[in-house]
Amino acid sequence: MTRRLLTLPATGLTLALTLAACGGSSNESVSAPAASPSSAAPSPSVSPPVCPITAKKVQPPVGSTTDLTTKPVVKGVKGPAPTDLTYADIVVGDGAEAVTGSQVTVKYVGAFYDTGKDFDSSWKTSPDQTLPFGICQQGVIPGFAVGPSGMKVGGRRLITIPGALAYGAAGQGDIPPNAALVFVVDLVKVG
Repeated sequence: MTRRLLTLPATGLTLALTLAACGGSSNESVSAPAASPSSAAPSPSVSPPVCPITAKKVQPPVGSTTDLTTKPVVKGVKGPAPTDLTYADIVVGDGAEAVTGSQVTVKYVGAFYDTGKDFDSSWKTSPDQTLPFGICQQGVIPGFAVGPSGMKVGGRRLITIPGALAYGAAGQGDIPPNAALVFVVDLVKVG
């Protein structure tokens, strides 16, 4: 697994949170506190501040892979990049629910919004490879930290992240500045 998903420059996070504060919300949304940028030593007794990032629920694409034993395929989308964080439940789980502050374990595929080309995947090494992180906590990009909130174990969700809530104006590695990203996330464990 690469570390690409796990770091974010502080300026990108500041921009992402500033832009997110201007967004609206809908009745079908998930809100959660923001993640802080990664640091060498996290503060042991400081909770992350509440942030206004909201994800809007949308319909899943036709033909989405529902078999959780196979790597999901992401198709590129023609048209303008999204400006809102959105999610679509491809498979609704029936296990424990991921809520703000939950420690979760996921499988994921990260791809570019416009091409569908993978840039990172837990499936790359093994179908059993996973990524643990905290919902809305330090360690992952803001859109990824919020996206699984409200999922239940056994679920698969497509999360579309605008560039401002991904790697922002700085980009990272092969990810260009302000690139919109798509993640398909399988929630394996809560707690």
